Amino acid sequence: MTKVVIVGAGKGGRALLEMFSGDPTVTIIGVADVNPWAPGLELARRLNVAVSTDLRELVVDPRVDLIIDVTGNAQVQEAIERLKPPGTEVMGGASAKFMWDLLAERQRSEELEDRYSLMLRELQAKDEGEFIIGQNPKMRELAEQVIRVAQTPTTVLIRGESGTGKELVARAIHRYSNLRDKPLVTVNCTALTPTLMESELFGHKRGSFTGAVADTIGMFQEANGGTLFLDEIGELSLALQVKLLRALQERKVKQVGSTDEFEVDVRVIAATNRDLEAEVARGAFRPDLYYRLNVIELRLPPLRHRREDIPLLAEHFLRRFSAEHRRTSRLSTEAMRRLESYEFPGNVRELENIIERAVALSSSSLIGVSDLPEVKAQKIMTTPPPAVLPAEGVDLDQIVSDYERTWVLRALEQTGGVRKRAATLLGISFRSLRYRLEKLGIDKGDDDEGTE
Repeated sequence: MTKVVIVGAGKGGRALLEMFSGDPTVTIIGVADVNPWAPGLELARRLNVAVSTDLRELVVDPRVDLIIDVTGNAQVQEAIERLKPPGTEVMGGASAKFMWDLLAERQRSEELEDRYSLMLRELQAKDEGEFIIGQNPKMRELAEQVIRVAQTPTTVLIRGESGTGKELVARAIHRYSNLRDKPLVTVNCTALTPTLMESELFGHKRGSFTGAVADTIGMFQEANGGTLFLDEIGELSLALQVKLLRALQERKVKQVGSTDEFEVDVRVIAATNRDLEAEVARGAFRPDLYYRLNVIELRLPPLRHRREDIPLLAEHFLRRFSAEHRRTSRLSTEAMRRLESYEFPGNVRELENIIERAVALSSSSLIGVSDLPEVKAQKIMTTPPPAVLPAEGVDLDQIVSDYERTWVLRALEQTGGVRKRAATLLGISFRSLRYRLEKLGIDKGDDDEGTE
């Protein structure tokens, strides 16, 4: 075990004491400093380590293996060399500074890790209006990517179907970045004609086109120092793509009708629901702009690929809209089950709309399937096969039989065993249901209301 004396109890000495106090291979013999109220001496007293304002009392101890001098004082170093026992090593000057720098770097790293963990917890807190992570592994991975990406100034491309929450991801990146106190400006690239979109992005001079009655700055200048979110970037015309690429590369913009250039410092986040690779292949999207935007790519899975999050999202929207409409609405078990099996072509945005409409129009506080017209109209969903079938093959007949059994039993359970009503729920005839019950070996339910 190494026995150590620390000379100098300022920030460096205190940091060394904190580090060594948890190391079972090191024993701190004592800490010395001319200032009796030095922070390192205060800590040493709490740790029951010997302290002194006279270094001679400690450095002459023959038990000491190592003396670490963090004072940087040449006279102190000379005194230590003169007083120390012959076998005691001394670390001072550049070596002690290196150790202090190493400790400072470790502290900064720990602070960054703590901040990262805090931001991740905040992101997963599911506050009202915030991006909801849920239980899906891909969404949890996405949350970590958002936090990591937020700490860099790099351009980000967010990809996903309409309604998956691309703008919410962009807002989360801005919120957890160093630009959080700077502007976040959003541009919908589908909203305007090419001419007006150019003016929207870069601004214009008075008289540069019909309706330009005054000088106007563009979104790039509005977002200067902050973040610019370009939603549905795949909709931009080729001519505008050229000008956008130039702005990103040179960090300069030129207003429509002007020869003057303005320098801009903007972090760009773009989003699209298009297959940009296919757009590049057919000449509708410039490859140089594609590579300029696609530095870091984040992909949002569609809601049908994260069904385990549907109940969480549904309850979130239910609480919000119940509060807005001053109601105490809740979803029936069957309504929630049908939501979980719905395909959601409009993704999270569609789920939000469905819940809002149900809360507003339902005649009861209990929302049932009849209050969910889109869900009610959908045919029974079939489970897609895995992307790759196992090498040993599958028993397709057994898979179909098990799937059929599940739906038949669920229908009988829901109807209290009344077979005719179960057949109606399944969209088949009563005779067909009896045949399936016999084939599947299900002896359940009765024929009340089911005689033909």
